[in-house]
Amino acid sequence: MVLDQVAALDLIDQLRVAVPEEVRAAKRINSEGERIIDLAQEEAEHVIARAQEQAAFLIEERGLLLAAQEESRRIVETALGEGAEVRRGADEYAASVLIGLEGEVVRTLQSIKKGFQLLDERRAALRSSEGDEDADAALEAEEAGATPGRGRS
Repeated sequence: MVLDQVAALDLIDQLRVAVPEEVRAAKRINSEGERIIDLAQEEAEHVIARAQEQAAFLIEERGLLLAAQEESRRIVETALGEGAEVRRGADEYAASVLIGLEGEVVRTLQSIKKGFQLLDERRAALRSSEGDEDADAALEAEEAGATPGRGRS
């Protein structure tokens, strides 16, 4: 098979013209691909930066929340402790007041008993020095005036 020299040269010329155009198109496509990759890389970096900022914010917010919860627990524990201390103090004060009052009541009761004893002694003395009838009337009048409507226990 014999090739026509003119046809072969013509074909070579066509290839010379077409190949640079294809190479330029490939370079344009390659350049566009690199530009798209660069844009995607920039966008990925922005997304990562925003995600890191958001994560830092959430971590800080979580830390503040934990700190606030801890402070709240501390305040409640302090208040409960102080409340218990106030209750203890109030109970001790109430006990001391009641002990003092009990002492006063005991002394008053002893005075009342001594009063009855004194009245009994007077009655006995009046009965022995005067007649029984006069003594009883005098004692009844005395008791009625000293302790109206009050009987002995």
